[in-house]
Amino acid sequence: MLDWFTALVLGIVEGLTEFLPVSSTGHLILAGALLGYKGPQAVAVEIVIQGAAILAVCWEYRAMLLRTALTFTHEPSSRRFLINLVLGFLPLAVLGLAFKDAIEEYLFHPVPVATALIVGGVLILLVDRRESSASLKLADDVPPATAFRLGLWQSLALFPGMSRSGATIIGGVLMGMSRRLATEYSFFLAIPTLLAATAYKLIEARDLLTVDTLGPLLLSAAVSFITALVAVRGFIRYVSSHSFAAFAWYRIVFGAFVLLSATTGWIAW
Repeated sequence: MLDWFTALVLGIVEGLTEFLPVSSTGHLILAGALLGYKGPQAVAVEIVIQGAAILAVCWEYRAMLLRTALTFTHEPSSRRFLINLVLGFLPLAVLGLAFKDAIEEYLFHPVPVATALIVGGVLILLVDRRESSASLKLADDVPPATAFRLGLWQSLALFPGMSRSGATIIGGVLMGMSRRLATEYSFFLAIPTLLAATAYKLIEARDLLTVDTLGPLLLSAAVSFITALVAVRGFIRYVSSHSFAAFAWYRIVFGAFVLLSATTGWIAW
């Protein structure tokens, strides 16, 4: 069962890592393994607090989202933005539904997560130097075909440890986006992706989230929202004047530590 301390830790971990290119799912799996909180209910809780984190993005960009909702019927730019969100969401939705059970059975474990952390870190280092060739710097500049391809990149997040935001940012930079735009677009694509995943998981796991877990779950969700809001604001300021190298090296070092500690038995992940 979900206790108060575990709920607090998971909320902090989710909020701080969801929108950074370090893999929130990977960190939640590792944190749950250390805390002894695993199984179907743990997966359901992780999805719910991811939904709370995405509300932080909705709040941060509330003015833009409200304007889009009110003007999409008569403003081409608003209509294109909504179409792009749908196109970017579709690949992950289709592939996730097709392979969800296999992924949760075989990849939701510390060693696959650590491997994906390292691979993703190396990929970030390889593409991090492409800022000078950026040709897309505003959300209005993104054509539908690019949005769909970005959705394919986001699908790499089905491998826990790869990072949804990390995969989206890598794909965005490779397709000519500035670091800031690639980062913000990873936030935008997270809105339909994580809200849909949260709704789906709540329906699927309604019997796992009992009354006894409601209090800790609400605490975890609230903490996730607050820490995610801080992380989003800080990350946007950071990428405006820094590269992603620090996050890449963090992934590589942390992933290597998990692999080493798991293979040697230092830590019972």
